[in-house]
Amino acid sequence: MSTPVLPDLATPEAAATLPEILESVRASGGSAPASMGGAETRLFVDDTDVRTILGDKRFLMNAANVEGGTNALSRAELLHHMGLEPEMIVHATQGILDQDGVDHVRLRKLVTRAFTARRVQAMRPNVQAITDRLLAELPGHAENGSVDLLRHFAYPLPIQVICDLVGVPESERGPWQAWGHSLTSFDLGRPDLLNGALQGMAESSRKLIAAHRAREHGDLLDDLVRISDDDGDRLSENELITMIVTLVVAGHETTANLIGNGTHALLTHPDQLALLKGDPELLPSAVHELLRWCGPIFQTRMRYASEDMELTTGAVRRGEAVIAMVAGANHDPRVHTDPARLDLTRHQGKPGEAHVAFGHGLHYCLGAALARLEGQVAFGSLLSAFPDLALDPARPAVRQPNIAFNRFDDLYVRLG
Repeated sequence: MSTPVLPDLATPEAAATLPEILESVRASGGSAPASMGGAETRLFVDDTDVRTILGDKRFLMNAANVEGGTNALSRAELLHHMGLEPEMIVHATQGILDQDGVDHVRLRKLVTRAFTARRVQAMRPNVQAITDRLLAELPGHAENGSVDLLRHFAYPLPIQVICDLVGVPESERGPWQAWGHSLTSFDLGRPDLLNGALQGMAESSRKLIAAHRAREHGDLLDDLVRISDDDGDRLSENELITMIVTLVVAGHETTANLIGNGTHALLTHPDQLALLKGDPELLPSAVHELLRWCGPIFQTRMRYASEDMELTTGAVRRGEAVIAMVAGANHDPRVHTDPARLDLTRHQGKPGEAHVAFGHGLHYCLGAALARLEGQVAFGSLLSAFPDLALDPARPAVRQPNIAFNRFDDLYVRLG
């Protein structure tokens, strides 16, 4: 098989043709060399290889942890090339998603104690109340018979939920939503947006930390500020800032696009929409299928091989940078029969997750249970409140060119 010649993944060309790129990599055997903003890397779309890259401890998040060094650009170096200022890079590269080994275990252990399944389940009434309020307000946002569901429902719901959980006050939630959107835009022509977003998040986080140290607020940030392990270990100021940034951005941006992408998928597949309307018990399976079929993440962060390895679809050398393409694995025909077909019953009655939309292994998404909960409440309540919901044919949704995040610029619907 010939090796495909791929465009730089950090270019608009790549962002606009990602499905074709993934299929060309699959057709060539499942992996292929690529570049990301000048950084040499290798893409993997095979489900087995993606799971190995995400779950094997020999693949590291931090290039500096590769024994003997690596010629691959680190994440910090890549962000520097993108125009981020050094003091902002700290908050983008020293969080839980950037750590390996004992450092990662330490941060995850401290946070997991505060981010429990019990806490998530206790949030269901609040998630439902926020959802009901937003849906009641939707008709008031309609113009010429249609409303932007992303702007007035898909984004406000998760930002309200995660900010309630973390402890971000009402006055700060609009800015956090805007900062998160800028941070995940990957607009290489606007480093000012990225720097401004990180600066705003860092300054807001410092104020939040100070307020929570002064008095308890009864939220997750209280736990993060005060929690310690058996040895008295606590999160440092920078670790708290990056943790807040990670939780708020990851906790609303991806869920918002799950809701947006999933609603678009349902409204363009009337047979599946009718199936879900006729059987609300199908919601858990439906959310899993929407995560697989049109999930909010195309790819994971770059990882670095700590030693030479042979994967199913290609060899990886020590120090080499690799990217696990989640969207590729979730459409692997050897794992998912007829993967291009949306089938809301695909996961019904099956334990665990057949997809890798939340990652796999040590870095599996801490907020997965919350995202699933929000998805079930959002889709179920939206279709119940507006049974005649339909896309506005006069304002078709346009997918945003983005190599990492799967999302629309807007999503205009008619409420019926």
